[in-house]
Amino acid sequence: MLFRQLFDAESSTYTYLIADPATKAAVLVDPVLEQVERDLKLLKELGLTLHYCLETHVHADHVTGTDELRQATSCLGIVPDRAHVGCADRHIKDGETLHLGNITIKAIATPGHTDSHMAYLVNDDRVLTGDALFIRGCGRTDFQSGDAGTLYDSVQERLFSLPDETLVYPAHDYRGHSVSTIGEERRWNPRFAGRDRPSFIEFMNHLNLPDPKKIMEAVPANEMCGRLAATA
Repeated sequence: MLFRQLFDAESSTYTYLIADPATKAAVLVDPVLEQVERDLKLLKELGLTLHYCLETHVHADHVTGTDELRQATSCLGIVPDRAHVGCADRHIKDGETLHLGNITIKAIATPGHTDSHMAYLVNDDRVLTGDALFIRGCGRTDFQSGDAGTLYDSVQERLFSLPDETLVYPAHDYRGHSVSTIGEERRWNPRFAGRDRPSFIEFMNHLNLPDPKKIMEAVPANEMCGRLAATA
């Protein structure tokens, strides 16, 4: 399996390129609009054919590159089931699996950050956790139908139930981390370790974070697969 972790410094977003070396079939998870040229260049250099752009959720901090990548490559745009994205080619449901040659990508419903969030288990040895679980943190729950109790349940029941050695690759990092493991996060993540559900809810409900800078632009654009309102 070819696996690349790509970073957008402005939004602190990780995009993941996953491809099957035999078939050259590729998927980009959580692509960023400003990084489309970078991603297309890498696909060309590696001789890959982009089959899918796959989203963990409707993002509020950056605009997805899906629409431009779809125009450039004829790939399919895939979003989580129940995400309000009518222009998507497919909505993926909990438990469904994408296949890229010998690679399997299984959708795991992990709502809480948003009400239609998915994590993706890749070849049973690594999980793309989106904004549900960060390295020593987690996504906020105070907008886009987020719910702290639901996020706690998702992480505890759907992610922390994976084997300890499962690699954790989040959608964002703000402290210079790139990868962790489920066992490590269960033990050391301060949002969850030693907290029960009520104390987690109390903590999350009092974060008092400012809105993401691009929320007014990003959410409506991402509900249109990355088409900005001025050009939609």
